[in-house]
This record gives sequence, C-alpha cells and structure tokens, in this order.
Amino acid sequence: MKISALLTSAGINVGLCVLFLSLYSVLRKQPANIRVYFGRRVAEDHNPLREGFILERFVPSAGWIVKALRCTEEDLLAAAGLDAVAFNRMLVFSIRIFSLAALLCVFGILPLNYFGKNIHHLKIPSEELDIFTIGNVEVQSRWLWVHCLVLYIISGVACILLYLEYRHIARLRLLHLKRATPNPGQFTVLVRGIPKKTKESCSSDVDDFFTKYHASSYLFHQVVYKAGKVQKIMTGAKKACRKLKHFTDSTVDQSCKAITYRCCLCGASSNSFQLLPTDEVAQSSGKVDLNDSSLITDNEECAAAFVFFKTRYGALVASEVLQTSNPTKWVTDRAPEPNDVYWSNIWLPYKQLWIRRIATLLGSIVFLLLFLLPVTFIRGLSELEQLQQKLPFLNGLLTKPYMVQLVTGYLPSVILQIFLYTVPPIMMLFSTLEGPTSHSERKRSACCKVLYFLIWNIFFVNIVSGTVIKRLNFFSRPKDIPVELARVVPGQATFLITYVLTSGWASLSSELMQLFGLIWNFIRKYILRMKEDTEFVPSFSYHTEVPKVLLFGLLGFTCSVLAPLILPFLLVYFFLGYVVYRNQLLNVYRTRYDTGGLYWPIAHNTVIFSLVLTQIICLGVFGLKESPVAAGFTIPLIILTLLFNQYCRKRLLPLFKTFPAQDLIDMDREDEQSGRMEHIHHRLHTSYCQFPDTEDIQLEKIHIAGNGEDENCSSGESNSKETCEDQQPRRDLSHPTLKGLPVSRLQNAVRSITFLIRLQKRGLS
Repeated sequence: MKISALLTSAGINVGLCVLFLSLYSVLRKQPANIRVYFGRRVAEDHNPLREGFILERFVPSAGWIVKALRCTEEDLLAAAGLDAVAFNRMLVFSIRIFSLAALLCVFGILPLNYFGKNIHHLKIPSEELDIFTIGNVEVQSRWLWVHCLVLYIISGVACILLYLEYRHIARLRLLHLKRATPNPGQFTVLVRGIPKKTKESCSSDVDDFFTKYHASSYLFHQVVYKAGKVQKIMTGAKKACRKLKHFTDSTVDQSCKAITYRCCLCGASSNSFQLLPTDEVAQSSGKVDLNDSSLITDNEECAAAFVFFKTRYGALVASEVLQTSNPTKWVTDRAPEPNDVYWSNIWLPYKQLWIRRIATLLGSIVFLLLFLLPVTFIRGLSELEQLQQKLPFLNGLLTKPYMVQLVTGYLPSVILQIFLYTVPPIMMLFSTLEGPTSHSERKRSACCKVLYFLIWNIFFVNIVSGTVIKRLNFFSRPKDIPVELARVVPGQATFLITYVLTSGWASLSSELMQLFGLIWNFIRKYILRMKEDTEFVPSFSYHTEVPKVLLFGLLGFTCSVLAPLILPFLLVYFFLGYVVYRNQLLNVYRTRYDTGGLYWPIAHNTVIFSLVLTQIICLGVFGLKESPVAAGFTIPLIILTLLFNQYCRKRLLPLFKTFPAQDLIDMDREDEQSGRMEHIHHRLHTSYCQFPDTEDIQLEKIHIAGNGEDENCSSGESNSKETCEDQQPRRDLSHPTLKGLPVSRLQNAVRSITFLIRLQKRGLS
C-alpha cells in the first residue's frame, strides 16, 4: 500500500474522531442524556435538575478533557476501584515506553530503513510502505547494529518501567486489603465438594466438620441452595400462595373504578387490573391448601457452603490447606466479596468443573478455527492482485485510484472489526460455562480468552498469511518460525497501521459516544415511554478493553524496530485512550465488584511475551540480513528478559495470589483491641444473602376505601408512608455540566399503578 492510501485511511478516521468528539461535547450537556453520560454520578449524587435554554449546551467544548486530566489517581481509586487504577497504569506504561520508542525509531531507525538501498526514491505520497521497513535494508549492512542497540534500549527501559508499575500496583493492593471498611470475604471461606450423608443434612455435616477440625477459629456457616431460574420462580410462587391468607380479612370498596393505563406503542387503553370482591378472594384463596407440603418444602441443599471464621487469619489458613486426603472433597477457597458472588454457579458440583473446563477449551478452539474463514477473506482484500483474481467483476471499479486506496487501506480493517464484535460475548459465555464462583473471576477469564483470540487472529493469522491456506506448512516447522516471522512481519505494516486506525481511534470515539446507550435511551424515553431506571448503571467492560490495549502494545513492540512508522499512530491511540477511559470511569461506569488489581499480572505477562516475541523476530531478521554480531547480541537479551520475568514471579506475583499472614494478623489484633470484632461478626450473618428478592415480608391487613381522602395512601401503617412519599413530586438530578438553569422539570406518575405494583411485589415476595 502506498503512503497516499494510508493517508486516506488516516484522514477518514481523523474526521470521524473529530466528529464524534464534537458531538459528544454537545450531547453530554443535554439533560435528556444525563443517564447515558453520567450514569455513575447520577446514581451517587442526588441534587435537583433544572432545565432551560442556554447557548452553552449547543457549543462544543473541551472542558471534559481538562477534568479528566486533572483527576488524580486517588480520585480514580475512590471512584472506580483498584481495577480501574491498574487499567489506567497500563495506558501510562504504554505512553511512556512508546514515546521513547517513537523518539528513537522515527528519528533513528526510520531514515536508515528509507535509505537502506541505493534506489531511486519517488515522492513520499507515492512511495510504498515497505520502503520504511527493515526489509529495505541491504544484506550485511553495517547499520544493523543501530537496530540491535535500539532493541536493547527499548527492552531494558520496558523492564524497568514494568517492574516499577508492578511494585506500585502491589502496594496499592496491600492498601486495598487494609481499607477502613472490613471486607466480609476476608472472614469467609467457600467450601465445595461436601460429601453427602443419607440421614443428616448438609448443614449439620458442615457444622460437625469445622467444629471438629477448626474449633478455635470456626464461627458459623451458611449452606448454599440450588437456585436456578426455575427454582427462583417456584420459590416465588410458593410464597405467593402462602401469603393469600393475608387477604382474607381485607376490605375492598367496589366503588373504585377499574384502572386504565395508556399503552406506549399504540396509545390504546388497558383495564387489565381489576378489583375482586372480598368474598371472591376468600373463595379463591379457600381452594388453596396453604398447609400443603408441596408449598412449604425447603429449597434443596447442594454440596457447597459459606463458612465464617472468627479472624481473617483463621479463614486464610482454612482456605489454603488441604482439608482431607481426598482433594475432591471439602475443597476450600477464599470466598468472593458479597456483591461479587455469582450464585448461579456456586451450587454446581465440584467434580463437574473439570469436564466443563475441557468442554469450554474445545469450544474455544473450534471457534478459533472457524474464525479463520472471515480472516482469510478479509486478509485477501488488502492484496489487490488476489482481489482482482478472485473477483474479476471488480476490475473496472479498481482501476480508479481513490477506490484502490479505499478498498486496500480502509475496508479490510473495518470488516474485521465488525466480525470481532462477536468475540467478547461468546468468550463470556464460555467463561460462564466453566463454573466461576464470582463475577470478577468470570470477567477475568473472558479477558484472557479474548486476549489469546486477538493475538492469534490479528497477529499470527493475519500477519503470517496472505491467505491462511498458503501458510499451513508454516506451523509444521517450529524451528523455522523465527525466520518465517522475520520475512512476513515487516511487510505487514500496512494492515497493522490501518487496524490501529479503525479498531483503535474509531473504537475510542464509539466508546466515548456510547452509541448503543444513546440509541436505547432515545427509544426508551420517546418511543416506549418507559420510566427511567435509576438503579441500573453499566459496569466497565474490562474483558474487551484490556485485551485491546495489550494487543496494541504487542503490535507496538514487534513493529518498533522493524516498521517504526506505526508508532506515531499508536501514541495517538494511547494518549486519546488515556483521556477517554478516565472520563468514562469517572462519569459513566459504576464499580460493583473489584478484583484488587488482578488484571495487572495479565498485563505483565503479555508485555513479557511481546518483548520476547519481538526479540525472536529481530533475531530472525538479523539472521536473514547476515549480521552475526547483531544476532549474537540478541540471544543474551532474550535470556535476560526471561530472567527478569522469573524474578517478578518470585518477588511480586505471590502478593496477587494470596494475602500476607502478617498483615491479616495485625488487622485482627487491631480490631480486637478496638472492640470492632464483635460488630464485624454480627454483620457476617447478613453479608451473603442468596435470595434478596424472596425474603419473607410480613404484610399487614390492607384496607381500601373508596372516595376517601386517603385513597392513594390506604395500604395500612406498614406501607402508607412509602406510598405517600411516592405521591410527592420527585427531585431530579442536577446536570453535572450545567448549573443555575431556571426551569424545574415536571413529571407525572400514575399513583394507582404504583400502588398495585408495590402490592404485587409484596405478594410475590
């Protein structure tokens, strides 16, 4: 591809970025979009919202960029958690290392590549991109030592920065452990594989086992019940039947008219809600045998339980040691935080998990192979000769220069990006089927799967093959892999740069605009006319964004010495991503659970893999260029990088696998001396609630009077206060970007529908 085609692709993406950024700066100021662009702040702040016309709302501005840059790491940690800080440090690390790489490679290596051969050079826009790669350097060139020196500098600085960031995240993780609010998960152990006995219940077995073998630290336990969707529906139905007895003495005034509610789609009215006479209610409720054993049967216990201990150290010891001589029985692990528990997988049999993992591994491999078909087609689009041979009817169209630039420079990466949108949901499904016990573990597993998928398909499959079928013998000769990579990687800078433009720049603009959220907000408010859900705020998709950032880091390392023209485009992506992601984490996304920075070891391992892969490719390039000195100096660099990784695994990685006993004992002693331990033990009884929406609610007698002053507040003492409060005008939230607007927002609510919905919820609970 020529430089002109690259400039065409860059121009399209720059125009899209400017358009999206300008639209975002206007749309974020509109009060109707406040829940799209300020979801987290709306859920936490409760101030009156006032609307009105003001010119500032329709003028693009860059104030949000300044606010994102002014935010400190402490503010980000308080607002979005340690995972957000770890993700932010990935961007900071990338900006630092690739700024140095761009400075060295663009001003040092790029001229050597361009003038590597004594050929006649055309004007820069008419030059091919291959002229700017190491492939343009003469064999046995004396300037190859410059490439080797730059490789040493980049690798050394990357390892130093990587160690500093690793140590910083580890320190923050220890501070996260010692936070002021005690974490119930530190006192809790998840036990699975509980052997069942025929006579006794699972609960008694757990109590007997831990009373016998952990008597000094055992506090109490909570058995987990099978809670699938069908089980939840059955539980709700049983409790609804039992609560019918509360309505036998209720008085219902038949002077009340049927309630009508206008449909949001067609505008027609519905009177599906009707009030039954008291005698009919009594007659219908009399037909139900409330003492039926089928209605009061307890939920089925499963072989899992949460076991609570008196101290953090006692829970740590119980989670780390092997409980019995049979490793598949009484399996103990650290319990996730209460908000992080994935209840649908807790009750899965422990012996079934290895089968699930093998099945998901096979499913991932099959999906990986099936994805080769679109990748093969997309990769052929970037090669004009193959495209004309396979699709001869395009020959006339491809004679036009601007069409050639568009098809070869922009279209392939756009089509690939569309196909890649299907990858994260499928990988999340595979991770769910594996049986993780927490939401964070499921998302972290999906993150690894997406990362492996992107590295395989974007780097190896796309780079190694012009078409996959032609390169099948590439993987049959493992010893020739460095040489083969050295031949093909420099020539694939075209596709990689266009991929950075489309998947990087454009995806950041789409993330900032929140296109799906914006469209759904419009449909919900103006077409369906649904009430706004103030409780629902999306969480950040670490399983999609972390692999994307790490993949671009891989491309930057592998191409820094071989094809340095990609580095300026990568730097723009990382700088823009630094601002965009900070803005989104502070305003849009809400943190429901936190892994404590466990995404950083994934980033560390990926960077080490990228460095080693880059060094292996450079070793092959130096061998092809017949430079024994440069090749000889590259081998020790590979060994030093692997030794550095091993040091980090011994020094810092254990802090991310478990908690230090010294800190836990100090925290336990501090709580005991201050008298907080008893309060913590009391809170543990209500920390893990498996059925929060099906708790038994005691209903008072309901009296409904017609044509009375308290007609809308007739639900008795227990809920009259709540109903009356609903009738008061609600205060909307203030817009974070506009202050002092004069006109207050008006809202109309159907009070009778609100009362019936509350009554129905109480009946089903």
